[in-house]
Amino acid sequence: MNPHITILTLGVDDLERAVAFYRDGLGFPTKGIIGNEFENGAVAFFDLQQGLKLALWPRKSLASDSGVALHPPSPTEISLGHNVSSPDEVDASMTRAGHAGATIVKPAQPTFYGGYAGYFQDPDGHLWEVAFNPGLAAL
Repeated sequence: MNPHITILTLGVDDLERAVAFYRDGLGFPTKGIIGNEFENGAVAFFDLQQGLKLALWPRKSLASDSGVALHPPSPTEISLGHNVSSPDEVDASMTRAGHAGATIVKPAQPTFYGGYAGYFQDPDGHLWEVAFNPGLAAL
């Protein structure tokens, strides 16, 4: 398998609320919700970087499509990392997320690896780490 990811899909409870958070709050570019005409088809895509998109899809639709039973969400199953170029950029990103409606679960602070990071949860509980890691390129 070629280790190439093209779409990260987050299951959400309220698609319109989630789109507003990522589009209006965090400034992620999107064409909005598409696929409303199909059962379990409503979805929103956001361009993250060349060749990588974030998809928001109702949890019930994801469960139906995958054949996996709908379970209560757990924020510690996965975290999404947003690495930035400085501690000041970490602080700015965390502030923006908080103003957008995120729950700051761990304020930005120095890390054990010599960096600086914090965590927030989006309105559906998905965990994001915003980090400055001066050694990331060498890993």
